[in-house]
Amino acid sequence: MKKIVIAAMMLLSLAAGAQPKIDEARMQRDMEITGNILSTLIKQQFGKRNFFPIEVQAGYLPGYGVTYRLPSVSLSNFFIQGDVFLDFQMPEPPDAPTVSYNSYGRTESVTKTGKGRTKTNRAKTINTDSAQTAYNEKLLEAAKNFIADYGDLLSQLQPNEKIIITNRAEGRNFQFAWAGNLLDNRKQNILSVEGTKTNISQFRQGKITRDQLMAKLKIINSEISEELQPDLETLSSIFSRLYSRDLSKTFFTDDNLYYERLKDFGVIYHMQVYASHQDEDGFFNMPTVRQNDLDQATRDKEVKRMYPQFENNIKEDFLEYGKTVRSLKDDEVLMLEIQLTRCSGCAIPSTVELSVKNSVLKDYASGKLSKEAALAKINIKKGADQ
Repeated sequence: MKKIVIAAMMLLSLAAGAQPKIDEARMQRDMEITGNILSTLIKQQFGKRNFFPIEVQAGYLPGYGVTYRLPSVSLSNFFIQGDVFLDFQMPEPPDAPTVSYNSYGRTESVTKTGKGRTKTNRAKTINTDSAQTAYNEKLLEAAKNFIADYGDLLSQLQPNEKIIITNRAEGRNFQFAWAGNLLDNRKQNILSVEGTKTNISQFRQGKITRDQLMAKLKIINSEISEELQPDLETLSSIFSRLYSRDLSKTFFTDDNLYYERLKDFGVIYHMQVYASHQDEDGFFNMPTVRQNDLDQATRDKEVKRMYPQFENNIKEDFLEYGKTVRSLKDDEVLMLEIQLTRCSGCAIPSTVELSVKNSVLKDYASGKLSKEAALAKINIKKGADQ
């Protein structure tokens, strides 16, 4: 059974007005059903006999949409034969050479036959990069078909909301998965397919063709580059210093920022920020505003006060220092994902995501765009309120 979790409750209000009321039980049921459909479509891409189980997790964020998360799978976890992915080892005939599988290919070892003769060593190399590419394409094909053929089953989605299918984990979970792949010498691919409810409705109503719908889908199929790039490292150090305890006037970070460089997409930075630390007596100290020995209520009130200033500061810093990045192409994206300090009941977002095309940063740096115009081109996405 698929593990379906509603990622967020209804936002109380939006700047443009109240968010339509959602029947949570119905939304959970719809996600359960559609998650099962997506899993079935993926299974059909590989065939029942050779399919390895994939758990689909789904979450709804009001104002944003439904995200289906797939596990990030490396084919080094599975046996490979040609372009077929096996979760078991095929039996060999009695006189056949012993066959071993590893992440690099299929090798045949020396084996005595029944008549005492020794067979010659042979090796058949399988390109796991090609196999991984084929695997990714099958996932993407299933995801695109799912959005086109079954996206309308999420009947409560609003026209501006999205359906996203991705193998990206959120926040720090991604950091752990990425680090694990490095330790195992595995490449990490990011897959994502995104469509809007409006485009799905247009297709179902015959206003656009299937090919036109497919062209409107936002697709990411990119490998994380392990090459260190000086400008990206520099930007990481800049933000770490800007939001250190002694320089920041709002939230601070104690962790170094880490990033993913995605080929032909851009770079995504990850940042965790805090407002306080708690001492052994249960009181809170807030170093950026020089306040100590606060109780929970006073601390939370201060967090709520600081958040608007933090959002304004981080957006301006993202623009000003983002222009130091030189290694991105014009159409590639600079993105900053922020996990915010915990503050239960404070009505501040749990996450904030900033993104902008590198062409905007270049135009701002060269004076072709004013600061106000450049800031207006930064996309901001907020997670569910805490």
